[in-house]
Amino acid sequence: MTVADAKTILSRSDAETEAAGAALARHLRPGARVLLYGELGAGKTAFVRGLASGLDIDPDEVSSPTFTLVQEYQGRVPLIHVDLYRLASGEVDDLGLDAQAAQGILAIEWAERMPRPDPGAIQVHLEHAGEDHRRIVIAGDVDDDRSV
Repeated sequence: MTVADAKTILSRSDAETEAAGAALARHLRPGARVLLYGELGAGKTAFVRGLASGLDIDPDEVSSPTFTLVQEYQGRVPLIHVDLYRLASGEVDDLGLDAQAAQGILAIEWAERMPRPDPGAIQVHLEHAGEDHRRIVIAGDVDDDRSV
């Protein structure tokens, strides 16, 4: 899938949001960057739990790293989970995310706080769509050989 053919998913539960993350994870290779956008409660952390599951990491280990900023989980490929909510864009470079992501998958919540665009990254936009529903739009360079 490329940006031109972004995929939209309607999720009716956290479990479906996690399933969407797991499906995406099966396409990812070390060095991939997944940027997550959405307001509070939109399902960003649930989506990352799904990424973890798809990378053979226990999804129950995943929590929002709002206060620790960066958490790393070991699976068939390491998952580096970052939350930029409490940072100003100028502070993001101090995290050294480029070096951390080289050997794993980088998932960044609140990516709108990044100081500059990351054109090679996969973008995941999550938004409320009524009741417990979420609209998930995934865009970026993802392997085409499996459906997300």
